[in-house]
Amino acid sequence: MEHNTKKSQEQHQWQEKIEELLPNMKYGNITIIVQDGKIIQIDKTEKHRI
Repeated sequence: MEHNTKKSQEQHQWQEKIEELLPNMKYGNITIIVQDGKIIQIDKTEKHRI
């Protein structure tokens, strides 16, 4: 049961981080990098249109 709680906390932290990035973006991409079934990195690419 402890393993599921830890996994749930990690997922919640990643979700919060993504939600922090979204409101400030007008155009761009958010890429989630997964390794062995776990999120290990989030990349944000922002575009500025002229």
